[in-house]
Amino acid sequence: MKKSLFTLLFSFALLRIFAGIPAGYYDTATGTGAALKTNLHNIIDDHSTQSYDSLYIHYESTDNTGTNTVWDMYSDVPGGTPAYTYTHGTNQCGTYNSEADCYNREHSVPSSWFNDASPMYTDLFMVYPTDGYVNNRRSNYPFGETDSPTWTSTNGSKVGPCSYPGYSGTVFEPIDEYKGDFARTYFYAATRYEDKISSWSSPVFNNTAFPAFESWAYDMLLEWSNMDPVSQKEIDRNDAVYAVQGNRNPFIDHPEWICQIWGGDCGSCDDSDLTPPDWAVSGQSNIDTGSVTSSSVSLIWDTATDAQNDTMPVRYDLYRSPTSPVNTSTATLVVSAATAASATDNTVSPSTSYYYKVVAYNCVPLYLTASDEIGVTTPEDTSDTIYSVQYATAVGAACYDSPRAGEQVTLTGVVTAKGTNKYCISDADGAW
Repeated sequence: MKKSLFTLLFSFALLRIFAGIPAGYYDTATGTGAALKTNLHNIIDDHSTQSYDSLYIHYESTDNTGTNTVWDMYSDVPGGTPAYTYTHGTNQCGTYNSEADCYNREHSVPSSWFNDASPMYTDLFMVYPTDGYVNNRRSNYPFGETDSPTWTSTNGSKVGPCSYPGYSGTVFEPIDEYKGDFARTYFYAATRYEDKISSWSSPVFNNTAFPAFESWAYDMLLEWSNMDPVSQKEIDRNDAVYAVQGNRNPFIDHPEWICQIWGGDCGSCDDSDLTPPDWAVSGQSNIDTGSVTSSSVSLIWDTATDAQNDTMPVRYDLYRSPTSPVNTSTATLVVSAATAASATDNTVSPSTSYYYKVVAYNCVPLYLTASDEIGVTTPEDTSDTIYSVQYATAVGAACYDSPRAGEQVTLTGVVTAKGTNKYCISDADGAW
């Protein structure tokens, strides 16, 4: 108990020191889209990993109602009286048969999705204290919304088939007052672990560093974040976790970054806008090529602007088709949600013709497909591959299967003539 009390007092002392965003913490958080996300990843990466046992102690500062009771989002009733509460340091699970038996450590991003790997497994931004029985009923289901719950907790959290468009599996739905907390937890997870998410197995994340989310999941989480904005509880918890781990949840400090990274409306978008973005010459993107090689095509186009939503970034989708005109409903989407007026297609083949068209859209979103397109033919792949080296004893003599044992062969430059005791070099394009 003395150790626990000392740790608690020390944590509160650290909170007074680390309260608020440290000066300069986000100085390198520049750009939009994937670039901003990666810059934030680099800021919050490599936090101080905690032991699993220590989380209970840290909860005394990170998840404390102020009366030394556990702030459990699965049982709390904001503005009302919960059916039960837990005192820090007591009632830790243990076994349980029903609600109110004990509390434990809930992986809001289920640990089975990342095989219980560190540092995710003990990341305080993702692991919350909750009732053990409710935690068990949640299982490893994704967060979602259900109109037909099969089970409901004492505070109204629900388990049931998903009713949110895009997913039909079983989900766990927290109460409205904490949906934003969990949404911003997931935005943190997608950013902090963008270098690890490719190996996760989840119906929410799509195994990419960007955009990281399945489209249904992002749409729902954005709605949750807007519906339940950042609370003082989250602000205080952000400071408390920073005092322990040394990193922050940037989407609590700057929720506007959610839409600057993934798009959509974070409250800054003027939904009354009826006009999509456009280019200086109406409908003309002036799409052009930069460099063209046998394996890549770089493209540039004019920056579009949006007069009514001028503080929100215009985004671009780039489409590719083997034929002209480009039909965006059937063409290949090469780049999605780009914020720069340029892109590189690294999925082309040599000696092949392609046609490209760009679509600009704003935060509403309202789309404008450019009226112009560009055709590109990639050049032949002229790089020769040396397939074999053989040995000739004299000019005109037969070539043998290999350099002889113990001989060292160094190949540089271009073979321009044959001579005595030279090697025959083939690129498999014709006769020796």
